[in-house]
Amino acid sequence: MRRAMYLSSAIFLAVTAGAVPARADEPAAGKQVERQFDYLANPRHNMGYLLYLPTKYGTASEKHPLILFLHGSGERGKHLPMVKKHGPPKLVEERKDLPFIVVSPQLSKDNQLFSPHAVTALLDDVVAKYDVDPDRIYLTGLSMGGGGTWHVAALQPGRFAAIAPICGWTDPRDAVKLGKLPVWAIHGDVDGAVPYMETEQMVDALRNAGGNVKFTIHHDGNHDTWTATYGMPEFYEWLLRQKRSARD
Repeated sequence: MRRAMYLSSAIFLAVTAGAVPARADEPAAGKQVERQFDYLANPRHNMGYLLYLPTKYGTASEKHPLILFLHGSGERGKHLPMVKKHGPPKLVEERKDLPFIVVSPQLSKDNQLFSPHAVTALLDDVVAKYDVDPDRIYLTGLSMGGGGTWHVAALQPGRFAAIAPICGWTDPRDAVKLGKLPVWAIHGDVDGAVPYMETEQMVDALRNAGGNVKFTIHHDGNHDTWTATYGMPEFYEWLLRQKRSARD
């Protein structure tokens, strides 16, 4: 009886202090962990993913912005630490002040491209399990993942507050599907892996369709324009200024 009263008192004090009890399978805030997602509609697209919860996660009853990051072709496989090589998953390993939930799936070598349906199903799963602010979900990726960013956004443009494809490729005919979705597209003009015109054509199509697009050209920039981009505080500040409800 005394033990039950003690536990009840402890829970009461935690709640009244503003703390939110962690779920049993919830990783510690400020730590990036490995998770597995099984895509029941097509197990070929099952994927492991990295999950990072910001340091303030769970300290108050609030929702958090989320970045969904899609890696390049060189990080395909079944060894999740490879995904930490670039972008937000690399950043949260090195510093702990990024105020986002970060989700970084890994594509297996059996697949050449991210499946937009599998990626959005993973996002559904994460949103159902964690305290995600649905008004501030952002999508970004590099190279192959930059193309994946375009394709996932074309499938569910109303899902995201903003997207930021880096040196990716896509079909300009998808521009009309994106509507007023804020886009920050980035590419180097001497990219030898994915031609610069892949992004330029999509940006032109978005502008012709009345889209909301920002285009950054890295003059004399090669394929790796992501290191500079993901290292800029301005990149994350721009994301946080975008809210899905602002264009509803």
